[in-house]
Amino acid sequence: MDHETQTEQQPADRQDDHRRRKAIYLLPNLITTGALFAGFFAIVMAVQDNFVPAAIAVFVAMLLDGMDGRVARMTGTESEFGIQYDSLSDVISFGIAPALIVYLWSLQGMGDRWGMLGAFVFAAAAAIRLARFNVQVETVDKGYFVGLASPAAAAVLMGMVWFFEAHDIPFEAQQGWVWVITITTGLLMVSSFPYFSGKRLSPRLRVSFLSLPIAIIVFVLLLKDFALTLWVLASAYALSAPLWTLTRGLRRRLKRPAS
Repeated sequence: MDHETQTEQQPADRQDDHRRRKAIYLLPNLITTGALFAGFFAIVMAVQDNFVPAAIAVFVAMLLDGMDGRVARMTGTESEFGIQYDSLSDVISFGIAPALIVYLWSLQGMGDRWGMLGAFVFAAAAAIRLARFNVQVETVDKGYFVGLASPAAAAVLMGMVWFFEAHDIPFEAQQGWVWVITITTGLLMVSSFPYFSGKRLSPRLRVSFLSLPIAIIVFVLLLKDFALTLWVLASAYALSAPLWTLTRGLRRRLKRPAS
């Protein structure tokens, strides 16, 4: 091959590379778009005072959000665009949407700016949490999240709204408790508590025999009251890291006098 032929192929290769950089992968980004639409739909439903469909839409966004990354890894279609697009979608679906739903559902009844402040703290914490995750994604342990993940935080609030609305329990009148739950969940997102991510789970993982009856109980509860079970599981996960950290600290203090 002569020099002239080589110079003709090099610009062609560069053009192909440039086209690949400009193109985006359809399948994972289509799933991300579905999650974004679910978050947008949740906001529309909340504005119309349809809080149960709004909460369910956020859970649908969680399901789609868990799919897009896995599909991208399985099909080899990961991209920087997909990562950034997913983060922007998460801010809306798991930050803005839950904050607005809780505000319209309960916090606006506080009659002053405290309700708006509580909702904004949650929304801002979700944005900060996602920005920090993008910065630390290559440096932190894959087995743990630093701070409560935004989908899990949204599940706490949306599980609460879904359960009380589905059972016609006027918990939205308890603005003080709703405010505390919203603020606490938001602060857990920007905390440094280590939360188990589940990324190291595999089909060959061995667990104790107690895990099987627990799984059966959870399955029965899901059939009995789906909304309550989701809320309890999300709340238990949100509290797991602070309780584990507190328990570990107490154990260390008790061991010091003995040593």
